[in-house]
Amino acid sequence: MRVVIADTEIRFADYPFAGASVYPDGVIAISEIADADPRALPPQVRTVDGETLFLRAADRPALDEFCRRNGIETHRGPDIWGDLLEPFLDTSFDAEDQRATDTRLHRAGLSQEEIVAIRERVGPAMMSYNFDSMLWEWAHLGLDDLLSAANGVLARPAARATLGDPAQFYSWAMRIAARTGDLPE
Repeated sequence: MRVVIADTEIRFADYPFAGASVYPDGVIAISEIADADPRALPPQVRTVDGETLFLRAADRPALDEFCRRNGIETHRGPDIWGDLLEPFLDTSFDAEDQRATDTRLHRAGLSQEEIVAIRERVGPAMMSYNFDSMLWEWAHLGLDDLLSAANGVLARPAARATLGDPAQFYSWAMRIAARTGDLPE
């Protein structure tokens, strides 16, 4: 992936996620950007349509300047996928931690049944991504990790099969990411 942050737009080349508005090459203008989080790992831009687009860590300074120059709000938004993917980390959580995670997800508008169904759908791909690959991430898995697993990065093809069509999966994942309910930022 290559990113060029110009005066009034961000140009993407070889964006890796099928279904993205900028896949494989595309541009987003200032008017299409709702906010950004240059400090996220990886840095990200959220569009007015609710899509999260990822940039490279090396683009952080240019994204900071782009947001400052163009008056784009920068902040860290709620991380629904971080909570949804918590069971696939190489760590364990006690009952109190699990209740806190479930509470955040419920506040985002997800029912317990939805949480279970989402985790069942993504589970094989995320287990392959984090464990079969020997990544052993123990601190955080997020939307970027999920999309990377769906794209075949570190995840076996058979494990990705539960995700379905890549473009449809991308749209589904973005709709979930946009569900922030009354979560604090």
